[in-house]
Amino acid sequence: MKSVVIVDDHPVIRQALRLILESLGFKSIHEASSTVEVVPMIRQHRPTLLILDLKLEGGSGLDVLERIRSNGLECRVIVYTAQPPDNYLQRCMRAGARAYISKTDSLQQLINAVNAVMAGYTLFPEFLDCSVASLSNERQQIEHLSDRELHILVQLAHGKPNNQIAHDLNLSHKTISTYKTRLMLKLGLSSLVLLREFAKRNHLL
Repeated sequence: MKSVVIVDDHPVIRQALRLILESLGFKSIHEASSTVEVVPMIRQHRPTLLILDLKLEGGSGLDVLERIRSNGLECRVIVYTAQPPDNYLQRCMRAGARAYISKTDSLQQLINAVNAVMAGYTLFPEFLDCSVASLSNERQQIEHLSDRELHILVQLAHGKPNNQIAHDLNLSHKTISTYKTRLMLKLGLSSLVLLREFAKRNHLL
């Protein structure tokens, strides 16, 4: 029996995906809205497919991909997100995702991805088969950030205070402060205003 877990923090999107997956013959459909739910749900239901957003409660979809890999779980993952592929696609590919579909694409593209992945293939945007060497200097800087650094960069750029980020990620305030300082040094930025401009300029917001 074809089974799937939908991971998205928007109930309307989860419902829309449920309808699509039911039309494709999935009988066992489960839903999660936060990063902490995913691994236990995979262990419990053993789905053949996971549809994963990157922006979630409690962290990033990249964290989920890493947990799936580190726990040796067998699950085909389609990333379905509004996050720009130019900063996230290569990370998702390295982490083991089988497809990357933008929420701005047609639903047919998502259906194509489900069919391709279930048949053993992958589906990624063709125009991103470029090397890191061809990216701009700022894109190279982003590429060299860890997944956790990138997530914290986005949270800071959104204006979240350190204590809120620490709470969301279950880290100490001091740890977030260290990440913030490290980010400023790596990116050559001197203020949160410049950090937000950097994030906007590179389509991270």
